[in-house]
Amino acid sequence: MLDLQFTDDKVECGTDEAGRGCLAGPVTAAAVILKKDFSSLILNDSKKLSLKNRNLLKILIKEKAVSYGVAHVMMKEIDKINILNASIKAMHLSIDSLSVKPEFISVDGNKFHPYPDIDHACVIKGDGKYLNIAAASILAKTARDAFMEEIHEEYPMYNWKKNKGYPTKEHREAIEKYGITKYHRKSFKLLPTQLSLEIPNP
Repeated sequence: MLDLQFTDDKVECGTDEAGRGCLAGPVTAAAVILKKDFSSLILNDSKKLSLKNRNLLKILIKEKAVSYGVAHVMMKEIDKINILNASIKAMHLSIDSLSVKPEFISVDGNKFHPYPDIDHACVIKGDGKYLNIAAASILAKTARDAFMEEIHEEYPMYNWKKNKGYPTKEHREAIEKYGITKYHRKSFKLLPTQLSLEIPNP
């Protein structure tokens, strides 16, 4: 089982993001403060879990957490400030929405902009080390997946229900055939040759 959190005794939130490498859709982050007695034998990095377990854990985390927050940063903002800054902004926004102010922030990865008045630590592969970061990874991924499934109904030809906006062969072929949508990140290399892409009328 993973350790609960990075510090021993502080009110600590873990934070993580989902969707950095996608061609379409937002980057989504979550922040989670867990109770000191929280435990789970299956909670781990969201990428290592089945859809069924992610959905079960999402319910458990929301029920048992001291506080949690989730935030999207949308495509225009990603294109404007770049994906790294957008990912960190989403983390900050998710922390902003916590109902309990943390004393410490544990961050998945190796990059973060200091959050006002709260110390932090970056933990590489932290979602496989600490329960609070793993919990944040679950909430970020499930929230982002739900967003992509919703916009799939608007543009089913890209099959976002399945690929969630990641650069699969099928997704790239659909971009080549149909062009791009308002949900695509125009600053990303959408096709290997980056052909001139037209935005179809909605």
